[in-house]
Amino acid sequence: MRSLFVLLILGSLLPRIGFAAEPNVAPDFTLESISGDPVTLSDVATEQPVVLLFWATWCPYCKALMPHIQSIRLEHGDAVRVLAVHFRDDKGDPAAFIENAGYDFTVLRDGNETAKLYEVWGTPGLLVIDRNQRIRFNLYELPKPDVPGYEDLSHPRRAAYRAPYWAAEIRKTLDEVLSD
Repeated sequence: MRSLFVLLILGSLLPRIGFAAEPNVAPDFTLESISGDPVTLSDVATEQPVVLLFWATWCPYCKALMPHIQSIRLEHGDAVRVLAVHFRDDKGDPAAFIENAGYDFTVLRDGNETAKLYEVWGTPGLLVIDRNQRIRFNLYELPKPDVPGYEDLSHPRRAAYRAPYWAAEIRKTLDEVLSD
């Protein structure tokens, strides 16, 4: 009985003293790109870390974040791949949106089921996946900015506050992943 008590105490303390849980393995998927080619996450992730962005053409947060993601992509060149999973957007044209904006992401179509697989319910969803296909960053886990009056701002203004912060956190994670 005493040893069970000790095990329970140790089990509750271990996460607090620095023994972090192993990162989650990213579920594999295959989606068609806007050029018609199949893209499989496991094939891409073995070559380089992946920024997996779930987005929609109507999303103000996506529109604010995507220039930062393009900057990150250009900064790291072929060392990082951006897979932009288009979802929850029946009326938008992802190919035209990406072309008009000048982004060079790999855009994947029909991502609704893949979003469910990753428990992404809103836009943007963003994960950084390392070469071992482990999820090293999840945008949903970042705290919201503590800015007075933030809740009263329009969505585009909120997006303008959040996007640079998100990009800084994504860069930190990619620096760690690339140095592994």
